[in-house]
Amino acid sequence: MSGVYRDIALVRDRVPQTAGGPSAALQTRVPLTVVEPEGVGRGGIVVLHESREFAVPLLELMGSLAGDGWIVVAPHLFHRDPLADSPPDSVFGQDLFDDFDAAFDWLTGRGVFPDCVGVLGFDTAGTAAFLVATNRPIGAAISVAAPGIAAPLTAEAPALVHAAPLLQAPWLGLYGADDPTIPADLVDELRDAAAGAAVATLVVTCAGRLHRADQPRFDSADPADAVTRIFDWFDSHLR
Repeated sequence: MSGVYRDIALVRDRVPQTAGGPSAALQTRVPLTVVEPEGVGRGGIVVLHESREFAVPLLELMGSLAGDGWIVVAPHLFHRDPLADSPPDSVFGQDLFDDFDAAFDWLTGRGVFPDCVGVLGFDTAGTAAFLVATNRPIGAAISVAAPGIAAPLTAEAPALVHAAPLLQAPWLGLYGADDPTIPADLVDELRDAAAGAAVATLVVTCAGRLHRADQPRFDSADPADAVTRIFDWFDSHLR
């Protein structure tokens, strides 16, 4: 199936198996928004997002990634409490990993090789994508304007400079040169910390302020630079 559609993924069952096997009824169901390319996908990308809604620019980016041959899957991270006004930075810890794993399993269940699965996140979801890459040996990861560099966002989201040496997937970090919320010296600290990882890492400062998919044109003086780097990173590492 090509195009944009909704689907469901199952969280990996952590209930002890019985003689009859695990019950699917006990498994958490994760809603997904899926964008598929025409023909056979060459890999998969899990898109994490910090909003309960999918903004048009984000959907357009997902469509562009699908146009480049990727199967793009976005788990709805707030599905456990869809009506509550939870802050975006509350989606961390085991729930984050469960939802990512569910999307990962959905992709591999459709024939995507594990090392051809990438993750992409913006803002606090960029922090989430980074943390996924420190816990899962996937093909590639990208964080755009990820906060929490020197100080943890929550008790379940360690500071990026402390977690960076644990990266298990090639990771690209994109930051805005004029972003008032993330000073350049913190970006430099993260660059140095990420250099100690056992995988390829690259931290790039792009022109403009924030580079977020839910804002028109990434709110950047040169959005094409950030978008090109996203495509190039996945092209280089998801093989």
